[in-house]
Amino acid sequence: MAKFEIIMPKLGESIIEATITRWVKNAGDRVEEDDSLVEIATDKVDSEIPSPVEGTLIKTLYNEGDVVPVGEVIAIVDMGGGESEDSEPAADKEIKEPQPEKEVAAAKVKTEAEVPAATDFTASDRFYSPLVKSIAKEENISVSELDSISGSGKDGRVTKVDVLSYIENRGKTAASPKPAVAAATAPSAPKMTLPPVNTNAGDQIVEMDRMRKLIADHMVMSKQVSPHVTSFIDVDVTNIVNWRNKVKDSFQKREGEKVTFTPIFIDAAAKALKEYPQINASVDGYKIIYRKNVNIGMATALPNGNLIVPVIKNADQLSLLGIVKAVNGLANRARINKLDPDEISGGTFTTTNFGSFDSLTGTPIINQPQVAIMGIGAIRKKPVVLETQQGDVIAIRHIMIMSLAYDHRVVDGALGGMYLKRVKQLLENFDPNTII
Repeated sequence: MAKFEIIMPKLGESIIEATITRWVKNAGDRVEEDDSLVEIATDKVDSEIPSPVEGTLIKTLYNEGDVVPVGEVIAIVDMGGGESEDSEPAADKEIKEPQPEKEVAAAKVKTEAEVPAATDFTASDRFYSPLVKSIAKEENISVSELDSISGSGKDGRVTKVDVLSYIENRGKTAASPKPAVAAATAPSAPKMTLPPVNTNAGDQIVEMDRMRKLIADHMVMSKQVSPHVTSFIDVDVTNIVNWRNKVKDSFQKREGEKVTFTPIFIDAAAKALKEYPQINASVDGYKIIYRKNVNIGMATALPNGNLIVPVIKNADQLSLLGIVKAVNGLANRARINKLDPDEISGGTFTTTNFGSFDSLTGTPIINQPQVAIMGIGAIRKKPVVLETQQGDVIAIRHIMIMSLAYDHRVVDGALGGMYLKRVKQLLENFDPNTII
């Protein structure tokens, strides 16, 4: 019978592996073309792998919870759908023969003889992210070694930086497995000691879900990597508010969707990034990478309380209408968990809208490996002093506080302030006659 190999697909430009969270179909099940076979998760998005053929699923090569590199075979479908006695041994033979070579190539994921403890993460009561597990497998780090590493993440969690530091110093000091301070970090940095947390009668203890664990690790890592500085500026957005009030009903009637303030802020941020490319950058050790593309992420709250950051690619090349369409489409797909992996990767700058929850402003955490993130506060009516040809007057205006958190390794206060000031100018000079 003809056999078809189901492989782990490439789920985005920066994604090299995924975790199998649930097998929808089991060995022996009949599958139709486009039937969902397995649910997978990366550090960015959840997804499903459909069957490209119809037949019988005769073998699954990985278990739920396994981390699988992109391009690896994860299952075999018999397109003939046969279940005869003659076909079963052939199927087993075809599956089992390539196993040793495949497992060695995949960091000896299932080779018990060489690294018996490295792959059995169930033997540990500590949580390790898929990325940490993958590095451990590639470097033949056993679970007992991982357990001995002092984690710098929240609640002592082992991060990528901890593992890489451990690998760098592995073998240099046989006395202690604890990682030395990484070369890129501040020298003699004190080790963080977490305070004990006591519980009282009636307290409820809830394990974080997978996405919240990833968010927690990412946020702690960002604060450790980048020295954060935040600058603030107030913006008179009266022209924008009046314009939106004028066009929102006709736009919704014509396009069937809302026009919000977010696309206008993203448009201004993108234009300012073209003038200040130092903000549209990343840091790699002592190298600065200036990004050619302006890809702006927008932090989006999910119904379950978690957060995801879909990305508007080449935002500087889009019209205002194009940005409105992109913002609405990404936000809607995010809320129903239908984003493609490519839609949440490749960001070079991020915006987050505190005003959605009526917050005046905030100090956001940089979305690594970017160097800045812009916070948008609530719009409030306030009395302000206006300069006119007849003298100063007090008027009621719509005012918003905008913040910019930036990586002080490469962005100093002058550059951060100039960028914020330019965004302010673009917003305050918004043409109230703009046609969309």
